[in-house]
Amino acid sequence: MMKRNKIIYWTVTIFLSIGMLAGGVQQMLQVGGYNEIIKQLGYPQYLLSILGVWKIFGVIAILIPKSPLLKEWAYAGFFFAMSGAAISHFVVSKSLIDALPSLILLIVIFLSWYFRPVERKLNLLIKL
Repeated sequence: MMKRNKIIYWTVTIFLSIGMLAGGVQQMLQVGGYNEIIKQLGYPQYLLSILGVWKIFGVIAILIPKSPLLKEWAYAGFFFAMSGAAISHFVVSKSLIDALPSLILLIVIFLSWYFRPVERKLNLLIKL
């Protein structure tokens, strides 16, 4: 069971990292069709650079060893970015196909978060 979970974790985490890194670099540099998408969704162009830089930082945070609190923040940021992207597509009446990349990444974010090894989880023990 442990080996299976580790394989699932690294498979989806590598997929997530590649997707977020590629998207982050393209957004930061404002290339790859993102300019048109952001314009259609009604957001300012400079938002791409901000999202791109944070996605790159998020990938680094998820891949480095230790730092479980930082990883939680990165997963949360990815979740908010991708759920916001999906919702934005639906709000402006885009098709499911247009929102599909962000929906797929939402599933991958959840799977990576869920299957992460114990040493990558935040352990909060509250003593009263």
